[in-house]
Amino acid sequence: MVLTPLALTPLQLGGLLSGPLGQMLVVLAAVAVVILVGRLFLKIAWRLVTIAAIVVGALLLLSFFGINVL
Repeated sequence: MVLTPLALTPLQLGGLLSGPLGQMLVVLAAVAVVILVGRLFLKIAWRLVTIAAIVVGALLLLSFFGINVL
């Protein structure tokens, strides 16, 4: 099988991504990656904030009864 330059053209994405629509596709893909990663970090952050609020609330309740843990 002989690979001619015409057969290799679909493998070269530079031509497809150099136009305005190709650049818009790259930008949208980058935004999608940022949103997905951000959602993961926010999910973890909300869990940490919830745990911290419960711990601080428990320490506050204990301090009302005169038990100082810290």
